[in-house]
Amino acid sequence: MSKLRFRVVETAFKKKPVEVAVPAERPSEYFAKYVFNKDKMFKYLSSKVYAKLTDVIDNGAPLDRSIADEVAAGMKKWATEMGATHYTHWFHPLTEGTAEKHDAFVEHDGKGGMMEEFTGKLLVQQEPDASSFPNGGIRNTFEARGYSAWDPSSPAFIVDDTLCIPTIFIAYTGESLDYKAPLLKALRAVDKAAVDVCRYFNPDVKKVVAYLGWEQEYFLIDEGLYAARPDLLMTGRTLMGHDSAKNQQLEDHYFGAIPSRVAAFMKELEIEALKLGIPVKTRHNEVAPNQFELAPIYEECNLAVDHNMLIMALMRKVARHHGFRVLLHEKPFKGVNGSGKHNNWSLGTDTGILLMGPGKTPEENLRFITFVVNTLMAVYKHNGLLKASISSATNAHRLGANEAPPAIISSFLGKQLSQVLEHIEESTKDDLISLSGKQGMKLDIPQIPELMIDNTDRNRTSPFAFTGNRFEFRAVGSEANCASAMVALNAAVAEQLVEFKKDVDALIEKGEPKISAILEVIRKYIKICKPIHFDGNGYSDEWKAEAARRGLDCETSVPVIFDNYLKPESIKMFETIGVMTQKELEARNEVKWETYTKKIQIEARVLGDLAMNHIIPVATQYQTDLVDNVYKMKDLFPAEKSAKLSAKNLELIEEIADRTAFIMEHVNAMVEARKVANKIECEREKAIAYHDTIVPMMEEIRYHIDKLELIIDNQMWTLPKYRELLFIR
Repeated sequence: MSKLRFRVVETAFKKKPVEVAVPAERPSEYFAKYVFNKDKMFKYLSSKVYAKLTDVIDNGAPLDRSIADEVAAGMKKWATEMGATHYTHWFHPLTEGTAEKHDAFVEHDGKGGMMEEFTGKLLVQQEPDASSFPNGGIRNTFEARGYSAWDPSSPAFIVDDTLCIPTIFIAYTGESLDYKAPLLKALRAVDKAAVDVCRYFNPDVKKVVAYLGWEQEYFLIDEGLYAARPDLLMTGRTLMGHDSAKNQQLEDHYFGAIPSRVAAFMKELEIEALKLGIPVKTRHNEVAPNQFELAPIYEECNLAVDHNMLIMALMRKVARHHGFRVLLHEKPFKGVNGSGKHNNWSLGTDTGILLMGPGKTPEENLRFITFVVNTLMAVYKHNGLLKASISSATNAHRLGANEAPPAIISSFLGKQLSQVLEHIEESTKDDLISLSGKQGMKLDIPQIPELMIDNTDRNRTSPFAFTGNRFEFRAVGSEANCASAMVALNAAVAEQLVEFKKDVDALIEKGEPKISAILEVIRKYIKICKPIHFDGNGYSDEWKAEAARRGLDCETSVPVIFDNYLKPESIKMFETIGVMTQKELEARNEVKWETYTKKIQIEARVLGDLAMNHIIPVATQYQTDLVDNVYKMKDLFPAEKSAKLSAKNLELIEEIADRTAFIMEHVNAMVEARKVANKIECEREKAIAYHDTIVPMMEEIRYHIDKLELIIDNQMWTLPKYRELLFIR
């Protein structure tokens, strides 16, 4: 293995950028080439079927099963003309990845031959085994049936030779077993609730859309170096490795010149993404060495989530073509920035109004304030739930350091918006509303210049920041399915908007004018949700103490954070607006606890194997060389002089002995601790045991391995070091 390390380093240095074939057409001409979008639908479907299908897509009308056969025929005709030979239902099980089973477009023709066929039944519904996916006990091996059902709102697309049909995935008994089904329900709930509130300001609003723009951060590592690190291969992160003398302290990587091999990877990735209808726009170096970012133009939330899952798969595929491996783990390297996936979220109407954007009149700004304050109320009421929605064994390593937000949900608003809210809070109702002759009612809400808000100072420690015309949920991890955070956020906002309308309508029924009633409720909400507003340093110990005093969720144990899903207020919220039942929530938490345990379990096994099979043998060999040197010095020099000359080597021999003894002792202790934890039947208690006992032991073992790396002969060390992993491009 020691030879492997130097061989892969030498090979990596010699690699050149891969030549990328650039299409002759402009990006606008090959955009969505492999997507069955409305343009393709119009061409391959009859006008009647096209009208019905677009009504389903645009307005959420029920799907008429009678059109399924014609849609399937048109979709198959297009797909086969594009070279597709297979089809699959493509869905998001509770694994953080996607799932697909490929079937060919073939059936018996009844004459001993075969024919190409794809029916409406195959398009609309299929039956994967639900017991083979994480399900939290909802499905067992002896009752395995599940259903995947077509989601017409997200267009089908072709990858290689396969037509991929986005679907939801549910149990035979009806419970959702994926991320898409509850996301669609949450989006429908926030649409309805927001439309009702919008009609206070514009009766013509018929639909409100949730938008999402994600920012995907990632690391690129040479494939040879990756293969020589079993921990990266098995867990996605380095379980050991001392800091490189140079990492990101010079701040010279962020927005720097993109390395040529990486630029070639990015170019091919963008071309392939555009062909799949993913509107990628931004690419740049991130803060840590070998860390980069990709971001698209924002899209409707459900489609944006699908596109993010698709781009992550595409990144892995394209990276291999360029001799890289892409790391999507939230914290692959200790001591440098981790990778997040900022979720830029906003609401917009079918009349073209962005509800998180300030307007030009006081009345328009009241609408803006209404939606901002209700969002803050939702985040305040469900701050623990929102934290649970982004929590995982992997994201826990990232949060709270190196520019990642802390594990306490708060919202940064900026100076100007904060002053507007304070003005409303401190003014009386009469101060805010005055009658001015023929002009009628006049609102005293300060003008909010859009440019000024967009340029508000950035607080990188804020998990949920207002950034001009949207909120940026920065706590989401790079490997996560955005749907987890988007389900919680949209559901919480939907519940809050329903509550707001009830409060306002109650005042109107008592004779209060509409605008006056809205302002009175807004003023009350500003006071209630004040604890969630924080513009300071989220890393400080003072904030942790202050957040606890404010009643915010400050829990740091991931298995315990998951409890937020099963709090009475969370269950009530999900059930009331029709997103998930208590049974579904309980099942999902079982999956979350089990996944947490398994990820830590795998890491502990890999760390133990590497410690015993790589680190201890190398350390012992180097120690033996030092001992041999000490004996030879005794033969060469008088006792007093040899003792003086060998003093440092003797110290090293003793240090190596102490550290290797500690490592061996604690690896064995960790094995025994896992055996004890594995006997716990309750998934929650088992996950807590792994968090409280196994994780700290891994950190202790790593500390001593990293110290050994500093003193053992570099030529003997078998694993690529941080300086090689982070700086060879």
